[in-house]
Amino acid sequence: MSSHAKSDHGTRRKTGIMGTTQGGALPTHEARHAAWLELFFDLVFVAIVAQFSHALHGDPGLRDFGLFFALYLPAWWAWVNITVSANLFGSESPKLRLLVLSAMFCLAAMATSVPDALGDRAAAYSLGYAGIRFVLLALWWPATRMAGSHRLPRWRPISYYLLSGIFWALSALLPPPWQYGAWAALIAAEIVLLLAATGAGLPGQLHVGHLMERVGLFVIIVLGESIIALVTSTDHTWSRHGEAVAVLGFILLAALWWSYFDFGTAAAGPMMTQQDSIRIFLLARDIVGFLHFFVTAAVIAISAGLGTAVEEAGHGRLSPGALWALAGGLTLYHAAHALIALRLGRRLTDVACWALPGVGFPLLLALLADSFPPWLLLLLLAAEALAHLMYARGVMRRA
Repeated sequence: MSSHAKSDHGTRRKTGIMGTTQGGALPTHEARHAAWLELFFDLVFVAIVAQFSHALHGDPGLRDFGLFFALYLPAWWAWVNITVSANLFGSESPKLRLLVLSAMFCLAAMATSVPDALGDRAAAYSLGYAGIRFVLLALWWPATRMAGSHRLPRWRPISYYLLSGIFWALSALLPPPWQYGAWAALIAAEIVLLLAATGAGLPGQLHVGHLMERVGLFVIIVLGESIIALVTSTDHTWSRHGEAVAVLGFILLAALWWSYFDFGTAAAGPMMTQQDSIRIFLLARDIVGFLHFFVTAAVIAISAGLGTAVEEAGHGRLSPGALWALAGGLTLYHAAHALIALRLGRRLTDVACWALPGVGFPLLLALLADSFPPWLLLLLLAAEALAHLMYARGVMRRA
């Protein structure tokens, strides 16, 4: 990861390890912030994240991890689509507010169905996501009547929202395993449609500062769930070993927060604002839409693993599933940020010097540390996160 100094309106500002401004500072013309409705909308994701974290608590197996990624993806896409819609259309009119509130209700239905989404609550999960697609259709349809170059072709909301919503609603009628196959096919089609999009014909230009603030707030949500997992598990066990593991877990989370918001993706706004509108769309699609799915999923896994580690602090070893949630989650977190750095145009050699140890060390622990006591595993993971942070700060000082 390299950094360099850059000038902005006569002020010398250092750039972070991914080539972005330290602290996430944005240009003055990017001063728009999240509206109260958007912050209220995020509250439903507090519940969703808690449900997924609880699903990975204990000793999850390969099937549990697979279900987590499969079920979390539609919820994540719902958040991304609503966020982009608010970015383009605002959220102040009564109509838009009612639509976003309706989306919250649908997401709440999805959240309540997570514990048994492949069983008796599968219909509620599919119908909840179908409702999201219909809300998005109502948000985007007025853009098909706009004048001039901002007019959206009707086939786009029809294919991306209307047909998708109908098929998701119909999937509620299918028996398993056909229902799950239909979900997979519908999500795959949605990804293909998004990959094929170029950003041409958007009814406006994405507001980069607002978008990066929104994804940063979502990262705060998943980090907050991790803090809750630490506090709750410590309260339930209340032992000297548990307190020690909780302290190490807090240090790990603090290091992840510090590196993310000072040197990571949250500071990508200034680099993106230098691009044209098409390039901005493509970068936002890949960094926010695709790669931040893995960033947030990794922190949710870490959250579940931390709660289990505190509860098993007095044991001689951590359960294998919790070990993979913690070490594997940190591996995925660093790998996602490495891909983000490359997507932003950083040189492979610069990225490799921090990404290889960041990915390799936790992965090695996941493979070899099955006999480590929980406190030792957390000590090593926290040390890796701190070393990662110190490296980034050292690069900044040398810039």
